[in-house]
Amino acid sequence: MKRTSFANWPCSIARTLDLLGDHWTPLVVREAFYGIRRFDEFQQELGIARNTLTDRLRRLVDEGVLEKRLYDSEPPRYDYVLTEMGRDLFTVLAAMSRWGDRWLAGEEGVPVVFHHDACGHDTTAEVVCSVCRKPLAAQETSMRMGPGYPERLARRPDVVRRFGTARPGPSGPLDR
Repeated sequence: MKRTSFANWPCSIARTLDLLGDHWTPLVVREAFYGIRRFDEFQQELGIARNTLTDRLRRLVDEGVLEKRLYDSEPPRYDYVLTEMGRDLFTVLAAMSRWGDRWLAGEEGVPVVFHHDACGHDTTAEVVCSVCRKPLAAQETSMRMGPGYPERLARRPDVVRRFGTARPGPSGPLDR
């Protein structure tokens, strides 16, 4: 069954899910953060079928999350290395890990602890406001149409009900 593409939806969550939406893709990226670089290592660590891994690695390379670096020419063998775009997914995986630790960890405790080498402490991810640095909480946060929201959709009654009519200007969000 062909899945619906969210790549062109006016929503960064939908677009991210379009890239990472199957269960193998985030795990491949996780393994890259653990230092795995070679096809056989990914396959061994994940127990993933070779054809599935080939598809996921190809997609991650095509989308700019990983880059291939030739390490052996006969036969051609590649390392798969996180790009800047890929490294930026760390915060997404860390937030997923924090949620999973809170809601899905068993009585034995969390399976993986994040250690912040810069300060020497174990830590968890926290999403904070980029301006005031206070934690973001759903009950204190609202969403508004951004400058990239398609004009053709911005006037639909369901969109106006969801977001209101205020759009942020070039310098940032507006007060409603």
